[in-house]
Amino acid sequence: MTYKILTVITFLTFSFAFTTTENLEATNIAEEPIAFMEPIEVNLTIEEEINKAYTDLVENNNSVPDLDSFKNGMMGYYKLSDQNAIEKNILTIIDFTLSSTKKRMWVLDMTNNKVLFNTVVAHGKNTGNEFATKFSNKVNSLQSSLGFYVTAETYYGKNGYSMFIDGMEKEFNSKARERYVVVHGASYANPSFASKLGRLGRSYGCPALPTALNNDIIDVIKNKSVIYIHSADKTYLKNSRMIKA
Repeated sequence: MTYKILTVITFLTFSFAFTTTENLEATNIAEEPIAFMEPIEVNLTIEEEINKAYTDLVENNNSVPDLDSFKNGMMGYYKLSDQNAIEKNILTIIDFTLSSTKKRMWVLDMTNNKVLFNTVVAHGKNTGNEFATKFSNKVNSLQSSLGFYVTAETYYGKNGYSMFIDGMEKEFNSKARERYVVVHGASYANPSFASKLGRLGRSYGCPALPTALNNDIIDVIKNKSVIYIHSADKTYLKNSRMIKA
């Protein structure tokens, strides 16, 4: 990203001549025109650009994802944008390093540096109990899959209003369609469920949302925005090309 600094140099030269009459008057005031210099371009590194975006996000919102998940999310967001794979300037970050009782999903408006939604989200049944610790791209694994997705079309199924997502990383989430990993609402993904059991309920691998927010969130992120599912999983962090500069 390029920021332009406009340097304005103003030269003002004043010449004063004073008369010796009873009333003191200023005469012969000379003023040269303002001189404008060419704009100076400042090129930020990718890390500087992401840090600036994060600072703006923190200043504009009460709750934001942590810097690690945001940095990774932005790297993939930029790459998918460069590939013309997305049509909306929206980045959804799901941070599976956090407890399922926490609001660990953020929907970010990247144009206006605003958090549009911050909510809980469920992980897969075989991914863990309160915390998500095991991940898979295999059919019938009932586990969540990490990495970057592009949102797709919506439909109505057994869980009501739902949305397909397409995995962008062959090794980690490419079988999302085959596994029917979709975004949908679920009663077990409501905060009231977590308050009784000490954790959210679990899906078959889908990022399931609270029923009260499901429709609104899907309507905002559907049709080619980015979802990034983050974790401290060493295999993913080491091998994902999407989060590399």
